[in-house]
Amino acid sequence: MDRPTIEQEVYVLLERMNLAQKIGQMTQAERMFVTPEEVRDFHIGSVLSGGGSCPGDNRPSDWVEMNDAYWMASMEADAEHLAIPLIYGVDAIHGHANVLGATVFPHNIGLGASRDPDLIERIAAVTAREILATGVDWTFAPTLAVARDDRWGRTYESYAEDPSVVVEYAGRFVRGMQGDLGDDSVVACAKHWVGDGGTRFGMDQGETTLSFDALDRIHISPYRPAIDAEVLTVMASFNSWNGDKCHGHRYLLTDVLKGQLGFRGFVVSDWDGISYLSEDLGEAIAMGVNAGIDMFMIGGEWQPFVEQLRSLVEAGTVSMERIDDAVRRILTVKHQFGLFDKPRPAERAWSNHASFGSPEHRELAREAVRKSLVLLKNDSETLPLQKQARILVAGRNADNRGALCGGFTVEWQGTIGNDQIPGGCSVWEGIREMSPGAELSVDGSLASADRHDVAVVVIGENPYAEGMGDVRASDQVIVESGSMIRGQMKVLEAYGTTLELARLHPEDLATIRSIAARGVPVVAVLVSGRPLVVNQELANSAAFVAAWLPGSEGKGVADVLFGAHDFQGRLSFSWPKDDLQRANVGDADYDPLFEFGYGLSYAS
Repeated sequence: MDRPTIEQEVYVLLERMNLAQKIGQMTQAERMFVTPEEVRDFHIGSVLSGGGSCPGDNRPSDWVEMNDAYWMASMEADAEHLAIPLIYGVDAIHGHANVLGATVFPHNIGLGASRDPDLIERIAAVTAREILATGVDWTFAPTLAVARDDRWGRTYESYAEDPSVVVEYAGRFVRGMQGDLGDDSVVACAKHWVGDGGTRFGMDQGETTLSFDALDRIHISPYRPAIDAEVLTVMASFNSWNGDKCHGHRYLLTDVLKGQLGFRGFVVSDWDGISYLSEDLGEAIAMGVNAGIDMFMIGGEWQPFVEQLRSLVEAGTVSMERIDDAVRRILTVKHQFGLFDKPRPAERAWSNHASFGSPEHRELAREAVRKSLVLLKNDSETLPLQKQARILVAGRNADNRGALCGGFTVEWQGTIGNDQIPGGCSVWEGIREMSPGAELSVDGSLASADRHDVAVVVIGENPYAEGMGDVRASDQVIVESGSMIRGQMKVLEAYGTTLELARLHPEDLATIRSIAARGVPVVAVLVSGRPLVVNQELANSAAFVAAWLPGSEGKGVADVLFGAHDFQGRLSFSWPKDDLQRANVGDADYDPLFEFGYGLSYAS
């Protein structure tokens, strides 16, 4: 007898499920707030790790042990519980960077500068292997945002300000991550649907005010190749479109995404995203479910969600037809991914695999760093460096692996220093390996023309994530942009009030000026999640490199500084002239300091 089709298997299972079991499948709880026993008793469909939420000592073996316990609980079958495998989700957005010892790739803004779709697919495939090493099945990536305002704290999660670059990458990432949906594949999630990169003031979770045609052209377009590549999940966005939150937007979620675009997987909410819809939890849930959200990332408040959704169904506010549609989509994805046929995480071939953080994986990350660097200035052929030269290395970020990795690395907001990035390499460490005579002086006080031919000064931003990275003049911007939760301002401390580096971190300019004043030419290496106003730093430097957030492999920076590889990166974001300029390629008054696509090389 032939094996039933996935459609048939889902139909049979759905017919056996009661309402509690169906609601459980629609529920995603954070690991800190749910036990394996609760996963079984409440039929929980998914568990996730939020940023920085890690088991044990945060090693792959700890993750496998945790996932195994959840999975085994989900597969216990008795009169009250059906065996339906749990799916575990993480934010592996630039490698599986939550985990100690992982290979941390450049954030998307750097990969956008590489203009290399093949590289993107290879990175996704390697990231999948490292995710699987921890027993995890699902990552909330790729981010397909088209960031249009550099003040947004998630700009670095965007490949480019121009949708054409994101369109070119989207399908390749999905194919690299999901592969043939075999044992070496991970479920991908295209996010955030839709318009998160287009908010007023660049305000995280704010208001995107555009016609549908503009929304389609700029922000929807990258989803088409992802859907063509059969991405299995899509995450709803926190932002609003023309006054209505995307989490409750039936037209965008159901009519456009599931209807016009033909998305056949399931839609997951962002973290507690339905809370933005109404002060009343029941009303918020009803709006989200009826709009087309299938699985709800609830975090710690999952039990009230379960109770309220049951009441809404019993009252007829949410139909059984909508519940069945959501659960059908979830079960179909689990079947397509082969979860029902996989062994427990502890027995899977890739669990605790030796390739996690391996030299081969790190070499790919190093290649990605080399290809992402953009040379903005090179007076008097200051670069490439000569290995025999007397080199001073300075700057806050010179010997700081955490700064190179940015947010969503070990902790939600990232980490500072080297201790939590084991196996990685700072820019200083990379330079010292190539030029053993190089000298480190963080503040540049040791600089002297008598003992140094050139100084490499590594400057830029500290790590941040999401709203904590926003730049805004005041919290009034939150109100003006529509970023409200249950009628209240959602206030996260902003990174600053300006994009001007000299005001954000005056110590960087002071270090550059001090060294240059001593007759030592400066090569400035900017570590940042976005273009910054760096006019003064540029003027006082002989050479200037945009390194973005290169990740754990600082040797890739050294490779290019010493000329072992040429600069290949080209700006995927226009570089502003001043703090007031908002420049995107194609604008009628387009006149940035450096245009989209700009990038020098040794050969040019």
